[in-house]
Amino acid sequence: MWLPLLFFALAPEKFTVVERPAFLIPAPVPGAGKPWVWYAPNLPQYPGPEERWMFERFAAAGIAVAGIDAGESYGSPAGNAVFTALYEHLVARGYSTQPILLGRSRGGLMLLSWAASHPQQVAAFAGIYPVTNLESYPGLAKAATAYQLTAEALKERLKEFNPVDRLDAIAAARVPLFALHGDQDRLVPLEANSGLLKARYRGPMQLVVCPGQGHNMWKGFFESQELVDFVLAHVRP
Repeated sequence: MWLPLLFFALAPEKFTVVERPAFLIPAPVPGAGKPWVWYAPNLPQYPGPEERWMFERFAAAGIAVAGIDAGESYGSPAGNAVFTALYEHLVARGYSTQPILLGRSRGGLMLLSWAASHPQQVAAFAGIYPVTNLESYPGLAKAATAYQLTAEALKERLKEFNPVDRLDAIAAARVPLFALHGDQDRLVPLEANSGLLKARYRGPMQLVVCPGQGHNMWKGFFESQELVDFVLAHVRP
């Protein structure tokens, strides 16, 4: 699962936490308090070479990048437990207690779900066409297995688990949000995900709608100076 990371000029450290593969790309010169960006999903194809531009800029600014493979957990309690283990591992190594979360696609589900349970431990969230709504993607029938529930039971408990229904604690902590999303996205539709997040969130959020773009590899998603500037502006020691 480590092949995509070989594209980065900075060699990642590979290790395991709770028997799950994890990675850390340390900054050559760490910033004050050892800030880090928490990337998700960390699956065989993610992160890939398209993230290189961002990651190199984070590293140059003294910001590490890390992630852990929680499988197709869709923000479930089991996946969140894996995420918490990575968080505790990095904090024990002196990294910031308030990372910036960076979710690509279904990584949005994972990180926003974790943030809803740990709002004081999050500096900010940024997303690249992030999934925020289980009903939209992957759908309750597919997500239910990760939650060890039937689709019907998951629907009954949706407000307990669905990130877009769990925003109050994040907003109360004034966690800034940022999202890039194409208006032609058919896999993760804008209106049911980043658009709904923007409409419901009662804290600071910037939504950048990318005209004519879908769920694709458009360079503007991965070489966004706005996204990099957002991360740099919200780093906390």
